[in-house]
Amino acid sequence: MKKLSIGTLLALWYFAIFAVAQIIFGAGMWFSLSYHLYDLAEDSLENQLEDLTHFLEAQNKDASLAKIQEEVNKTYLLEHSGDYLELYAENDQPIYRASFLQIHPVTMPLGEFHKPVFRSIWMTGRPFRFTVQRLSVNGHVYRAITGIPMDDEVETLHLLRTYLLMFAPLLFLVAAGGGYWLSRRALSPVDALVRTAHDISGINLDRRLPQLHTGDELQRLSDTLNEMLDRIEKAFLRVTQFTADASHELRTPICLIRTEAELALRRSRGEAEYKESLRAILLEAERTTAIVEQLLALARADSGRETLQMGTLDFSKILAEVQESWRQVAEIRNLQFSTCIAPAILVLGDATALRKLVDLLLDNALKYTPSPGSVELSLECTGGNAVLMVRDSGPGIAIEEQAKIFERFYRVDKARSREEGGVGLGLAIAKWIVTQHRGTIAVRSEVGAGSAFFVELPLATSPRDYSWGGEAGKISAQNG
Repeated sequence: MKKLSIGTLLALWYFAIFAVAQIIFGAGMWFSLSYHLYDLAEDSLENQLEDLTHFLEAQNKDASLAKIQEEVNKTYLLEHSGDYLELYAENDQPIYRASFLQIHPVTMPLGEFHKPVFRSIWMTGRPFRFTVQRLSVNGHVYRAITGIPMDDEVETLHLLRTYLLMFAPLLFLVAAGGGYWLSRRALSPVDALVRTAHDISGINLDRRLPQLHTGDELQRLSDTLNEMLDRIEKAFLRVTQFTADASHELRTPICLIRTEAELALRRSRGEAEYKESLRAILLEAERTTAIVEQLLALARADSGRETLQMGTLDFSKILAEVQESWRQVAEIRNLQFSTCIAPAILVLGDATALRKLVDLLLDNALKYTPSPGSVELSLECTGGNAVLMVRDSGPGIAIEEQAKIFERFYRVDKARSREEGGVGLGLAIAKWIVTQHRGTIAVRSEVGAGSAFFVELPLATSPRDYSWGGEAGKISAQNG
């Protein structure tokens, strides 16, 4: 069964609500008018009974029943109020009966003292409203029945009901049409969004949904979807660029390995020449392996499959262990290596990932610092954070380049990076590690004055501790 569209459902709901409201309004008007008209009729009947009571009180207290009967007949035969009047003595002896009621008798329940009883009666095809009440006057008890015709009141109610039934279908049709028109008008921006969204694909991700200025939920929806498209476009471009850069970086060493192997096989060579060819092939294979390992690390991070074992660690101890191996590298490259590590600085983190972070920053500093030069490693506690600094006396980084160095495959000096073995992934991996530890990484550098990388990580004992979740303190690493 095909489901109805939102526009049709809104139109049906609008019609249903309007129909119910119209029915309630019409019924309310009819009952309200009916109550008001009958209330006016009952007031008129009560006034007639009150006049009859005053008339009886005006008679002589010692007057006989015959005398009272004579006075009543003399008075009410000439008045309209007596056209539908019956008056009985306490022994139900009739005192006065209108000629109409003699022909068409009325049966009414016995009324109580000072409390009339009302009833609607149809006689001779006409509606009447009658009342009965017992009257205590001058020591005598009378029973009075009086009524008035309700032709005008019933006709008014009949006309109202006719008009309501006559115009209700027309109003319902207008409501249905208006509801459908309003729903289509309200949802027309959604149709425009859907049409544009259908046309967006991988080759035109720069397109955006129509900008709405309605100030309502649809505008917020359009703005949110456009923001989502911005993120998708950036991610798509990043993946495309990543694929192109990875292909380029892998193609170069593979081409060198193939070329070297072809040259070695083209003619017979001596043992020394074969060893030199194999050494070159091994070097390129090691570079290719490093690239593939870094690409796999980033791919696992992007897919959320890289799991970090988070726990309280002595960051100072990790740096003390790492610095020894890099001190030897600095000596080989004729660089001065100095450290200043504050003791017992505890952070929440993964030991392997933090070692990798320090290795990447030191490798980057030592790789691009010419001899003779200096590299400094320091760790201190500032403002509830552990602050790691790696400073070098290298060539520095231009201001316009500093915002790009954490991008994948980006290299400031593309000519030298090949010689140094870099492919522009180290700082991207370092930033990912810092992000997963809820920290920040920044660089301060001037051309010709060296560079300094600063990493801030929350202390394990600071108010900024985070609940990493999981029984073993694991988190699933997401791309930062």
